Amino acid sequence: MLFKPGTPLYSFEVQREAGQDIMYINFLGASFVPNIAESAEVMALVVEYLIQSPNVSRIVFVQQRNYNYDSSQVMLLQEISRLYTHLMQQEKFLSPSKLGFNNPAAVPERYNFASRIMMLLKDDPLACFIELERAITAEKMMLEKTGDEQMRYDASVYVRELEKVYAFVSQLGLLKIASGSLDRYKLGERRIYKNIFRPDIMPNFTFTRLVSQLPEDAEIMDQYEIGNNYDKTIVTVLKRKEETKYFYHLMPPEYTLEEDHHLLLNLARNVLIEHQPKAEEFTDPERTRNVFFNVSKDLVRELAENQKINLGYSDLNKLAAILVRHTIGFGLIEILLQDKNLQDIVINAPITQNPIFVRHGEFDECSTNILPSQEDADSWAAKFRMISGRPLDEANPILDTDLNIGDIRARIAVIQQPLSPSGLAYAIRRHRESPWTLPLFIKQKMLNSFTAGLFSFLIDGSRTILVAGTRSSGKTSLLGALMLEIMPKYRIITIEDTPELAVDIMRKLKYDILSMKVRSALLKTTSEVSADEGIRTSLRLGDSCLIVGEVRSVEAKALYEAMRVGALANVVAGTIHGASPYGVFDRIVNDLEVPITSFKATDCIIVANPVKTADGMHANRRVVQVSEVRKHWTKDPLEEKGFVDLLNYNVGSDELELSDDLINGDSEIIKNIAAGVKGWAGNWDAVYDNILLRAKIKEEIVNVASRAKNPELLEAGFNVLSNTMFHNISDDIREEVGLPIGSRVFPEWQKWLMGAVKKI
Repeated sequence: MLFKPGTPLYSFEVQREAGQDIMYINFLGASFVPNIAESAEVMALVVEYLIQSPNVSRIVFVQQRNYNYDSSQVMLLQEISRLYTHLMQQEKFLSPSKLGFNNPAAVPERYNFASRIMMLLKDDPLACFIELERAITAEKMMLEKTGDEQMRYDASVYVRELEKVYAFVSQLGLLKIASGSLDRYKLGERRIYKNIFRPDIMPNFTFTRLVSQLPEDAEIMDQYEIGNNYDKTIVTVLKRKEETKYFYHLMPPEYTLEEDHHLLLNLARNVLIEHQPKAEEFTDPERTRNVFFNVSKDLVRELAENQKINLGYSDLNKLAAILVRHTIGFGLIEILLQDKNLQDIVINAPITQNPIFVRHGEFDECSTNILPSQEDADSWAAKFRMISGRPLDEANPILDTDLNIGDIRARIAVIQQPLSPSGLAYAIRRHRESPWTLPLFIKQKMLNSFTAGLFSFLIDGSRTILVAGTRSSGKTSLLGALMLEIMPKYRIITIEDTPELAVDIMRKLKYDILSMKVRSALLKTTSEVSADEGIRTSLRLGDSCLIVGEVRSVEAKALYEAMRVGALANVVAGTIHGASPYGVFDRIVNDLEVPITSFKATDCIIVANPVKTADGMHANRRVVQVSEVRKHWTKDPLEEKGFVDLLNYNVGSDELELSDDLINGDSEIIKNIAAGVKGWAGNWDAVYDNILLRAKIKEEIVNVASRAKNPELLEAGFNVLSNTMFHNISDDIREEVGLPIGSRVFPEWQKWLMGAVKKI
């Protein structure tokens, strides 16, 4: 909230927001930064206002930056205001009858002391407590020396009044919190208050709050920077002993700016906020952001000159980036998405009563110091509606879409009432800037080198593959890695309801790829084409590999139609929820009503699931099973041994192990691939040699990347180049000796690798 020009300094307003009464106090134009801990005057002002408005849950000091005191801190001040009211109105502590029962001459001095005590109660309760304690001790000593019975009785009545007030003050929550530090307290010192009253910082151009202080009772586990040179954010990960979750503390530049810079941002935002973004601007968000960035730079530069504020080049860029983030952008959500370590961002309903939670690649589930506001949550929802072109209302309370900011890609899921009774909630899945590759998965131990070699062989063999698993098991990431094993000379069509696959990156890697976006199964009505119609349409778009982002609903029938009649000359692959091959069969045949004969078009099922550690604190993503689907069974593949495992996960060794069927060469899928290749038909040793060759190449890339300390060797660009050279060298050796024998291909490929590494 911003007070209108001319609003009196130190005045306050109470507004009802999200079921809470919030007090805003105007400090715009004050010559100091308001702070309850540091200023007795500010503390007394707040207590006085709470006496007038006792039901306030939160207090915000409005200045160039807003300073928010949450309900737990306000509650401490409310206790003081209630006690002050009680002492003044019910106890009538300052009345002459209480201060001088039988001794009118003592009233003026006692009244001055009592008035001072009441003032201290508002601006320095600790001093109030100490002064009362000292006064009671002094009065008791004087009482012992007084011989006049009437004077003794008067003094004893006064002491009892002081003791009553002392007892009230000692029960204050503030005193209980500070009790362990009172022996070090000096009158007038406010150091103890700094540990109790710590405001969240809110720039005036955003409503989202940030707990700026690091928790004192936590150990720092890691600290690093994200962002670019002029727009850096500090991330600190901490651990409290009594909590299982880690604490993710974010300190973006907009929360640490100088007051002059805040003034410029507030002025600039008032100009830019008049622009109402149109839906067409979100069709090319990157261009729109660049335009706004340049406009913001010019505007800030002009305002700085008018205000006679010196502004360096990096400061100008920083302020412009912040303006874009908090006008047409997504505020602190964008900051979180800059962190490559984050995998998921969760914002639960009710928005204003929960911090943002994140899933960290190293520290798993974390709570954060970010407290989102309803205003920002509503703004994000409106922007996501425009980006997606999809509805979000009572009739359609679910919205799935994607967000692209530069190289950052994320999947967004939004729900609202009536599905979420408490209002808006968000789940954001952050994708890697570059897609996962099989060498990266080897390094992460999600699979081993032999598994990578087998996958490469199956892709080149144009098999139909389903990647199954539970939520957050890495299904889509693995599917993306398998896509990079397809030779760039083949055309690829992807079909997704919410784009997650790295299609744009693959285009840059010179893939011939077409992306199709279809209607979400969760939508009731929309102008988008249904998923099943999208799959059928893909069959009319030429000879292509077909990749389905996720098999969810009726499109399963169309997918198997594609497998059977149109796409078997190329790879057909997709993801599906399922914890086992039979779980996949049950879902596809029984739930999605695909005929059993059609299901047999599946060649291979890869199962990826999180594997938890014994303490239950961690979960590692692993490929746990690779099974082929045989064709002889008629009713139940489990009873009729229609599923044959090629690889199985060994929990003890944390490794995928070859099954006896694979070792003995009893794999119908691999034999079918070999049957169409001259020199491989009936020659299991040659086929197995080729799988081992591919595995050895993948493993060598991981080892060389580690020795050379060059992680780029594991990324998509080099992966595609390596695969291309492998195929070229294999072709040369085949022409020379008849087969791409591993002992001939690998040295040639290794020679190329060493040369390529030197050039990088």
